[in-house]
Amino acid sequence: MSYKSKVLSIALPSGRLSSETIDFFNKIGYTSFQFPKNSRELIYFEESQQIQFVLVRNQDVPLIVLHGGADVGICGRDILLENHYDLTYPLFLPFGFCRLSLAIPKDIEKEEFFKKKHIRVATKYVNLTKEFFFKRGINAEIIKLHGSIEISPILNIADCIVDLVSTGRTLQENGLIEIEKIIDSSAALIINRSSYYIHNQKVLELFKKIRTSSNTLF
Repeated sequence: MSYKSKVLSIALPSGRLSSETIDFFNKIGYTSFQFPKNSRELIYFEESQQIQFVLVRNQDVPLIVLHGGADVGICGRDILLENHYDLTYPLFLPFGFCRLSLAIPKDIEKEEFFKKKHIRVATKYVNLTKEFFFKRGINAEIIKLHGSIEISPILNIADCIVDLVSTGRTLQENGLIEIEKIIDSSAALIINRSSYYIHNQKVLELFKKIRTSSNTLF
């Protein structure tokens, strides 16, 4: 039996979800798991349980799991709803709570905003944004940005933004107000379809740890 067939590989998100995800795995029984501080190390091997943790960008987790680079992954539900990957995601997890929302400059009234004949929207969530405005019958020009989304109205390249919001502080600091929620999001556990059968026992053990140690959302 090969090394890969013995070891369950789990892709974890870096960035906003990183610390919450690591804390979650510590809580459910992987107590020795911790990436060294100030280290560029991206792989951690849990020898006692034959599990490998890989740290990657949140947006890349589903692709890495989909193509077999990892068997299991943790990423935001927003990423899954935006891209519709061919993956199994049986569990939504009790952390990483946020929402995808529409925000506009605070000096514009909501009613006046929706009367516009043409709206420029800055976002990295192109598909969810298109669907939102299509359902409202509004002609929206989607401007895809990967960063600095909040300042796009200040730079006059967009009339509004669609982005993730948790506390709303970043919006406030950039003169924006949240006017409508599009979806709620939280962390989700995803599984490569083939890996579910190859590592069935380890996957079921992981499910059990999650279910017995947390208030998991099913």
